[in-house]
Amino acid sequence: MPLIDLSGRPLPTTKPAAAATPTDAASGAVAPGPEGAANPYVKDSNLQNFTADVLEASLQTPVLVDFWAPWCGPCKTLTPALERVVAEAKGAVRLVKINIDENPEIAQQLRIQSIPTVYAFKNGQPVDGFMGAIPDSQLKTFVATLIGGGDPGAGLDEALAIADEAFKAGDLAQAAQIYGQILQEDPGNPKAAAGLARCYLQSGDLERSKKTLLLARPDGANDEAVRAVQAELELREKTAGVAGDLAALAAKLTSNPADLQTRYDLALAYDASGNRDGALDELLDIIKRDRKWNDDAARKQLVTLFEAMGPTDPRTITARRRLSSILFS
Repeated sequence: MPLIDLSGRPLPTTKPAAAATPTDAASGAVAPGPEGAANPYVKDSNLQNFTADVLEASLQTPVLVDFWAPWCGPCKTLTPALERVVAEAKGAVRLVKINIDENPEIAQQLRIQSIPTVYAFKNGQPVDGFMGAIPDSQLKTFVATLIGGGDPGAGLDEALAIADEAFKAGDLAQAAQIYGQILQEDPGNPKAAAGLARCYLQSGDLERSKKTLLLARPDGANDEAVRAVQAELELREKTAGVAGDLAALAAKLTSNPADLQTRYDLALAYDASGNRDGALDELLDIIKRDRKWNDDAARKQLVTLFEAMGPTDPRTITARRRLSSILFS
């Protein structure tokens, strides 16, 4: 199968002076992974094996091709980053490294203008690429987009996992970008819609969060992620504007601990200010004092908090245990 001319741009005829050569596996060998362990998803290749390692392999799994050379400084940064991201994808994408000094024919046929250059192959064809070293966040987005495309559902779990990780790390821009790409590939995906809606919610844009949540297809209405964002939106709307009363409510409750309405209002104020643990404590205290107070208002609010946090959140698990202890004591 012939290689494909991607850009038509000439290959540079000169290169910088030789620098120290990084240690690499022999051509075609599996490259070392993190902490020296073999990474089964990364290998070096050459002209002889390019068809099998890239074109044919990409019929089954997306393949990234990293064009590098020992004298290339940015390559020494990008290649390890690529290896880490590919290892994290756990087989959803593979990496093939091509040393252009040892394989100039490949570089010439693909019209590589500068290095590092990375091409992404799927179904035997190049589908995307970039030149130069890019930040890890952009690299993860690039890989997540690649594995999230193609057949409906293919690679979506991996892409969602990367987006979720970015959200937990506070990188809302990267998370939103990946969630949005998944929605383009799989319109109505409930977890992606919920993830994007949570990004807007986290940034304080409640209206956009609501509209985004509506993108989830009807059969995803009961998805755990969708329900969690819906519950969080309900909580945000219910507690809007009450955080400023926190000090006054606390003082009022101190003077009269049996005032359950004030305790309930304090729980809402705690949640509005970001102190969810404080809100849980006050709601549980109300139930302990009067299980049926105000038509089960405290228990209902507690259930909404559980829904928003999710069943695996440590706070949910602990509070549920405390609730059971109160109800069955």
